[in-house]
Amino acid sequence: MLAGIESGWSPACDAEQPGRDEWGVVKVSAVTSGRFIDGEAKRLPMGQVQRPELEIKRGDVLLARANGARSLVGVSCYVTATRPRLMLSDKVLRLIPDRTAVDPVYLAILLGTPGVRSQIGNLLNGGTGQNNITQDDVRALKIPRLPLPEQRDIVAAHEAFERRIGDLERVTQKRSTLLSAAVSALLRSQDSSGTTLDTMMVSCDPGITLGAHRAPQKRATGYLRVANVRMGWIDTSDVASLESTSSDRPRYELEAGDVLVVEGHANPEQIGRAALVGPAEEGLLYQNHLFRLRFDRDEVVPEFAMLWLNSEAVRSYWISRCATSSGLYTINSKLLADAPFPVVPIEEQRKIVETWRTGIRAVDSLHDQIAKLRTIQQGVVEDLLSGRSRVNRT
Repeated sequence: MLAGIESGWSPACDAEQPGRDEWGVVKVSAVTSGRFIDGEAKRLPMGQVQRPELEIKRGDVLLARANGARSLVGVSCYVTATRPRLMLSDKVLRLIPDRTAVDPVYLAILLGTPGVRSQIGNLLNGGTGQNNITQDDVRALKIPRLPLPEQRDIVAAHEAFERRIGDLERVTQKRSTLLSAAVSALLRSQDSSGTTLDTMMVSCDPGITLGAHRAPQKRATGYLRVANVRMGWIDTSDVASLESTSSDRPRYELEAGDVLVVEGHANPEQIGRAALVGPAEEGLLYQNHLFRLRFDRDEVVPEFAMLWLNSEAVRSYWISRCATSSGLYTINSKLLADAPFPVVPIEEQRKIVETWRTGIRAVDSLHDQIAKLRTIQQGVVEDLLSGRSRVNRT
């Protein structure tokens, strides 16, 4: 079903996104959401010769051939729109379908079905232990061969769900933006020169330093990495494991109410981003590129601390004090301790947190609706692929 496969390249790039008139190379994260995100790209340095034959175009089918997370290897997308001058990276393949045999959108849908994902997962369980697949692996994937009219029926059903999901995602984004603005306004009204974080926190501890001796064996334990700690929430969709010792738990175990802060990031807007540990993450360990903060809850509501650490006042503080020569902005425990923190009565903290919680519940409800639609969408596509149902054209 393929007329060919094209691979990209890996030139040394600047960390910044390319401007509209600049060339860039996409990161693998441009593909691994299942949709093409043209903002996930790095700028090609001045003087570096571009390769127009690798430019991504509308209608391309892209596949992530490698990723640090095994669950994201082989994730594909159909490019519905893109900005110009973006090129394939060496971790992204362009699949060129034989259009007499397969509809490009249908091909991208197939690559995300459980049957194909299972085949890719089995390839990653081989002896190399590498999180990547080859072009030959892609060519050998077994997919249903259906007539083009049936493929287009499946595409039409899939896209009907995508339109409804897209409407809900826009509403979700709007509500998230309004919530962020409301919380930011409440935080801006506080006096950021009140005191420092050092005077308000009980402890600030970095996590476990990784190494070969930490490869999971007999006492594998889950731990959180920088990638798990987003701004305001923790992503547990891909929790890694390490080999723990008897002394690790008392020292590195997470408790609900802990606040995790990211030590460094290439994007200055993401320096020191913070997230709250909830009941779902309790008992996990955490790596050394994260700081764990604990507070006296009679004086500081942990959610308030997290919101403040993600606020404009603290982001401005990081940007004014963090420098980089390596492309990675980092903070240390001294800078963290000296971060501004307002003196806010506990009841006022609770009011701000309740405003945030109410908004988050509304946004989470929309996310639940989207997740249910995705589940139904997957079931409908699988039924159409298997022949258990047919599209009614009347």
